[in-house]
Amino acid sequence: MRYDPKIKNRMKRVEGQVRGLLKMMEEEKNCRDVVTQMSAVRSALDRTAALIVSTNLEQCIREEKENGQNSEELIKEAVNLLVRSR
Repeated sequence: MRYDPKIKNRMKRVEGQVRGLLKMMEEEKNCRDVVTQMSAVRSALDRTAALIVSTNLEQCIREEKENGQNSEELIKEAVNLLVRSR
């Protein structure tokens, strides 16, 4: 599967957020600030996962339908992927 450069850039920003989070921990920053940053990282990952699923769902359905798979099964699988990511 090919991933859009915008999605890759989102992941690079998440990587930067995680590095910033580690720096905050090394500097022994306030617990509240660290947890807030952790929530921001989680949210960014969740949004990126949702974007990947929604962007690629149509393509996946077309490809799998050609292979004889039911599109309803693929939609359920996509929803399950999103639910598990939360």
